[in-house]
Amino acid sequence: MKIAMVLTSHNTLGDTGKPTGFWLEEFVAPYYVFFDAGMEITLASPKGGQPPVDPASDQPDAQTQDTERFRTDRAAQQALAHTVPLAQLRAEDFDAIFYPGGHGPLWDLAEDPHSIALIEEIFADNKPVGTVCHAPGVLRHVKKPDGTPLVAGKRVTGFSNSEEQAVKLDAIVPFLVEDELKRLGGVYERTDDWQSLSIIDGHLVTGQNPASSVAAAQNVLKLLKC
Repeated sequence: MKIAMVLTSHNTLGDTGKPTGFWLEEFVAPYYVFFDAGMEITLASPKGGQPPVDPASDQPDAQTQDTERFRTDRAAQQALAHTVPLAQLRAEDFDAIFYPGGHGPLWDLAEDPHSIALIEEIFADNKPVGTVCHAPGVLRHVKKPDGTPLVAGKRVTGFSNSEEQAVKLDAIVPFLVEDELKRLGGVYERTDDWQSLSIIDGHLVTGQNPASSVAAAQNVLKLLKC
């Protein structure tokens, strides 16, 4: 089984002058779920090479067993440092796709034509599409084969408005994930802030927040019957 994990290349938090990127735990936890299941993982990003890590996700209070495992995993570090340019990926080469979150994807991946087309092709082929935290925002322009929004009528979750308000970035992000999923006709669900929730609807998997990373990855495996 082959899976593509797509990370952001965007490293600036709006016009605040502060850095952003992908959330470390939202990458490493699913990475090890897939790795330990024996999947062949391809890492990609719009610009290729080393994607930016949100420095807040590298602070001591954000560490987990998976982030500690990553710090001693030279092979995983090398793979992350040499992500494939997203435009080189082909849907037919993968059995599933997964997007870790962090704020960065709201700026680049949500608008990236290669990402949009890749998700549309994989979804149309009835292969799992997984996203977690802010990454459900990458679905905002993605359409089903019938031309309607991919999330329309589907049970979905993603970073909640109250969680965005808690980190004081609700006025900074280009859009709020919860509001956008609702606007597109998604049936948005959530649990308490910072608690785990991942939803499967058909072959779409969404996770609410960093705590949902493992559950979202496991749900992708469930669809693949790994």
